[in-house]
Amino acid sequence: MAAAIETKQLTKTYKSKSRNLTVVDKLDLHVEEGEIFGFLGPNGAGKTTTIKMLLSIIEATSGEGYILGKELGDFDVHKLISYVPERPYYYEYMTGLEILKFYGSLFGISDVAHMQNLLERVGLADARNTNKTINQYSKGMQQRIGLAQALLNDPKLLFLDEPTGGLDPIAHREIRDLILGFREEGRTVFISSHELSEVELICDRVAIINHGVIVAQGKLTDLLAGGRVEILVGKLDRGVFSDMKIEDGNIHDTPAGVLFDVPEGSDVNAIIDGARAKGGQVVSIVPRKKRLEDLFVEAVRNK
Repeated sequence: MAAAIETKQLTKTYKSKSRNLTVVDKLDLHVEEGEIFGFLGPNGAGKTTTIKMLLSIIEATSGEGYILGKELGDFDVHKLISYVPERPYYYEYMTGLEILKFYGSLFGISDVAHMQNLLERVGLADARNTNKTINQYSKGMQQRIGLAQALLNDPKLLFLDEPTGGLDPIAHREIRDLILGFREEGRTVFISSHELSEVELICDRVAIINHGVIVAQGKLTDLLAGGRVEILVGKLDRGVFSDMKIEDGNIHDTPAGVLFDVPEGSDVNAIIDGARAKGGQVVSIVPRKKRLEDLFVEAVRNK
């Protein structure tokens, strides 16, 4: 599959008389066309700098980058992409439709029916024929007008920075459904977010950056493989099972009994049979899927 975003050894270093500060260090990033890609990292990890280089807002110090097959800095590619920052700025005394007309004029777009359809699509149908201005919009409404603006030029690639940040659960779901709809249309979506549970729900692949370096990258299904299974056995204590050998497993005493914590794929039946042979009563068997939060903490702490 073709790459929507490809970087090779992309680096950004800020130089001063006293020192050089490398914010992004030899970044190799691969985003496939038509996928939702999560770009994650703690504050100060280099996410915003990377996005600014990809958008050609700032120049890389070294390395290569390509957007939709075109080199970074190729002005023509800007017609094919859109960007919604975490804190977008709007002319507050414009209405939603006036905002779309203004930004549409930058692309040479004047189709009002198209703009009204976009407002309806993002859940702002009531804003089509109203004098309600942007400064009267809720946070969720402002996120929606940002998405409507981003769709004006029918982009192939969208950059979304914290698209669900600060929203209530209902708005979270509505914005999530809109983003999933972008993928169904064949668009590529590049999301930078701290909302790890949200990313886990919608993203196909992710990359985690820390101190300017990619510390994990790949399909979520691959990165989150290797969960655990917890088997709780009542009526006995851990000493009874001292002779049981479990590879990569742990045995703990708990108030409810003995807890076997074993890797996904272990021979659970053998553990159960062994526990019953010693007079234990199996209380519960609980699979624990590895979460994106676990992966994130592990990747960041190990760097």
